[in-house]
Amino acid sequence: MSDALEVADYSAVLVDGPWRHEFVAANGSRFHVALAGPEPTHDRDADGSPLVVLLHGTAQFWWAWRHQVTALADAGYRVAAMDLRGTGASDKPPSGYDVPTRTRDVAGVIRSLGHDRAVVVGHGTGGTVAWSMATLQPAVTTAVAALSAPHPARLHASVRRLLTPAALRMVALAQVPTLPERGLREADLVERLLTTGAAAARPAEEVELYRTAMRIPFAAHAALEQVRWLVRSTPRLDGRRFLSAVRRGVPVPALQVHGARDGLLRRRLADADGAALARDYRFEVVEGAGHFLPEEAPARVNALLLGWLERVAPR
Repeated sequence: MSDALEVADYSAVLVDGPWRHEFVAANGSRFHVALAGPEPTHDRDADGSPLVVLLHGTAQFWWAWRHQVTALADAGYRVAAMDLRGTGASDKPPSGYDVPTRTRDVAGVIRSLGHDRAVVVGHGTGGTVAWSMATLQPAVTTAVAALSAPHPARLHASVRRLLTPAALRMVALAQVPTLPERGLREADLVERLLTTGAAAARPAEEVELYRTAMRIPFAAHAALEQVRWLVRSTPRLDGRRFLSAVRRGVPVPALQVHGARDGLLRRRLADADGAALARDYRFEVVEGAGHFLPEEAPARVNALLLGWLERVAPR
């Protein structure tokens, strides 16, 4: 069998490091999390360490947060970098790739880890889930941070106005059956996504690990189903209900971070809806960095997150 057609096992994403891998049950599925930091006593308010949940974006998995897992844990936070539904070592059911279901997944993981509440931090499409946690799962959400992820309300900025031409072409390709799945598994679509979004070429070994993760059975399809739902749900009742819900506002502290050289999302309107809907809102631009902020600018991202967390979820 050629290398391009090889199938990967989920164990390929259980990368060794200063974290531990666990599997937890939530919302009818099993989810993989990479954990670091102190164990909980009961919850944050009972002198336990605050929980920070990290959510990756499309065509990536928990490993995208490797620099933040160690930095936040060293600062005294309990950190859970999660493989979202359909990704990495988590279950890959045939449905449930809409944002509301994925917020229920995250809420269930928070509770399964022994916490009542958590700060939820997301990147890219994971950032869309993080934003949505504030409104759809307020009982478990202390604060939200979104990296390279405008608020999904679409009040002041439509998808077409937010995405670059290159990103619009990729979103259009994602709507085609079968072909983009093959591109993620067998061709160079993962590399194209990383190269287009980043300010500079990503290391070859990093790209190859993400390509390997897409070769886990059903992972490529699940990654694309997330993007397809965001597009196709807009005229449907489920999409209209979702937009109505997230437009109610962000009742918890919110941090939004954008890369000045993001090749997928335009800077001009990136903060329009977040600033309008969040009561406690902070927006930061990272100069010289592109779309993949946790990996392109780890030191700056770590500093921003730690400074903000010290205020919204002190240890």
